[in-house]
Amino acid sequence: MTVVRPADAEAIEEAAARLAAGELVVFPTETVYGLGADAANRDAVAAVYRIKQRPPGHPLIVHVLDDGPAKAWAEWSQRAQRLAEAFWPGPLTLILKRAADAPAWACGAESTIGLRAPAHPVARALLHAFVRRGGVGIAAPSANRFGRISPTRAEHVVEDLGDDAPLILDGGPCEVGVESTIVDLSRGRPVLLRPGGVSVAQLAAVLGEEVLERDAHAPRASGTLDAHYAPATPVEVVDADEVPARVAQWRSQGRSVALWSRSVPPSIADVGLAMSHDARSTAHELYDTLRRLDRSGCDRIVIERVPRTPEWRAVGDRLRRAAAATDK
Repeated sequence: MTVVRPADAEAIEEAAARLAAGELVVFPTETVYGLGADAANRDAVAAVYRIKQRPPGHPLIVHVLDDGPAKAWAEWSQRAQRLAEAFWPGPLTLILKRAADAPAWACGAESTIGLRAPAHPVARALLHAFVRRGGVGIAAPSANRFGRISPTRAEHVVEDLGDDAPLILDGGPCEVGVESTIVDLSRGRPVLLRPGGVSVAQLAAVLGEEVLERDAHAPRASGTLDAHYAPATPVEVVDADEVPARVAQWRSQGRSVALWSRSVPPSIADVGLAMSHDARSTAHELYDTLRRLDRSGCDRIVIERVPRTPEWRAVGDRLRRAAAATDK
C-alpha cells in the first residue's frame, strides 16, 4: 500500500534512510515530483526504470546539493561553474561529460550526465539527510509512467503509479510546474536541449555567449523526445482563431471536447477551462490542468496555442510534445 506522508523532519529522515538502504522514495522539487534512488546504486536505479516503464536508453537527472558533489560526477568546466553560481539551486540541469570513475547507472549508456541542484526546501533537506548517510546524489526522473503527464502534486503520483509508488513525501504543489531547463555543456558550445524555468536569454547573459539550439549530435537527455507529457485523451493544439471551428467540427461528429483557452469562451466546449494570460501561472497549473481535462471523460482535448514568445517557450514546448503523442 502506498504511503503518503507530510514532508516533516521525521518523514525526510525516514526517506533518506530508505534511499541509503537502496529503496526508492518520491519527493517534491520546485519543478515536478521526482522518483528518487541512490544514483550510485545500480539496483536502485534499475528499479526506477522498471517502475516508470522507462526505456533503458533514456538518461535520468542526478540531483545534488551544489557544485561540490557535482564535481564528483562530472568533468566540471568554467561554463558549468558560472551557471551553477547563477542558477543553483534552481530549475537548471547541466549536461556534462561524466567523470571517469562516476557510476553510470543513471546515464542511459551516454558518456554524459545530467546534474541539477533543486531549490525546493524538502528536496534540499532530503539531500542533506542523504549526504549525512554517505550519499552523493539522487537520480530522479518525474514520478509518473514514462511519456505521461508529469506530477506536480502528491496525489498525481498516486494516480499514476498506484501501488508501485514508494514512500511519497507530500510537499504540496510544485512552484514552477514544468521541468528544468537542460543545457548541454559537454561539447564546444552551450546548446539548449529543453526549455524550462531558466530562459535562453538568462543563460546567454551569464555565459557571455550565444546558446545554440539542439542539433542532431546532441546527447540524449530527459524529456526531449518529440512525444512526451501526454494525457491518455488525444490532444491537439490550435491557433486561437481556429479554436471555435475545431471545437464545432468535433462536436458535429458526435465527439465531446474539453477546451483550455486564453481567448475563446470555455462555454463553447463540453468542458472548458480558462487559461491564464500569465506564462508563469500557466506553467504552474499546466500538468494539473492537463490531468483535469484528461479526467473529464471527453473524447478530445483542444488547447489554444500559446504565444511564441520567450516567456511562453517552456509551456509551448510541453504542449507541442503532448500533442505529438496523439499524432504518433
